Amino acid sequence: MKKNFNIFATLIVIVGIFSCTNQSNEKQADNESYNNTQLLVEKVLTADDQAALTPDKVINTLKGGNQRFMNNNITARNLSSQVRNSTHGQYPEAIILSCIDSRVPVEYIFDRGIGDLFVARVAGNFVNEDILGSMEYACKVAGSKLILVLGHEHCGAVKAAVDNVELGNITAMLAKIKPALEPFSEYQGDKTSKNEDFVHMVCESNVNNTIKEIRIKSPILKEMEDDNEIKIIGAVYDMTTGEVVFLDE
Repeated sequence: MKKNFNIFATLIVIVGIFSCTNQSNEKQADNESYNNTQLLVEKVLTADDQAALTPDKVINTLKGGNQRFMNNNITARNLSSQVRNSTHGQYPEAIILSCIDSRVPVEYIFDRGIGDLFVARVAGNFVNEDILGSMEYACKVAGSKLILVLGHEHCGAVKAAVDNVELGNITAMLAKIKPALEPFSEYQGDKTSKNEDFVHMVCESNVNNTIKEIRIKSPILKEMEDDNEIKIIGAVYDMTTGEVVFLDE
């Protein structure tokens, strides 16, 4: 009986050692895989990289990144290395004008890293003098190839403009969005924020109106676009699917 017990105990020890060794090997493999993945991207855009870009190449890059975002396949980046590698210069490929909405994480939805994008944010993604100046800096001075005006579904600022909200400085802010309502003066449906279809139409109209304002109020950017140095385009982010739908395509 004692002999059998000793054999049984020995088997347990052997199994335990094998199990621990196997788990240790698996953990080591996982750690190595994790570390290799984390180090996948540490490079940032250089001046030569940026110079080789065209507006269409940048658009395709953003579309590809959004597809990865939708598939939950975001590129692993060594952000610490990217911070260090971008310390002495930046050469972003685009400037994106987005709403301040916390549900629209611009770099994430395009799967871009440190140094890839300029991002301007204001409730309702409209332009004013400061944002236009920022865009001019991004494109004329810093070399970005694309301006993307990014609206989004369920935008609180658009809904507030639709409902004619008046409150403090919000009133003046919404006045910059309300021109997007003008094309719908003859609309026969419910023109309140409860009508999601109407809000969507106003959202797209607001993006297009912002693009028009950029071209009218910035001769610098308009000339760059006319000379094919940059493109000025619009898109709408779908919160339900994570898809960025580019307009006029």
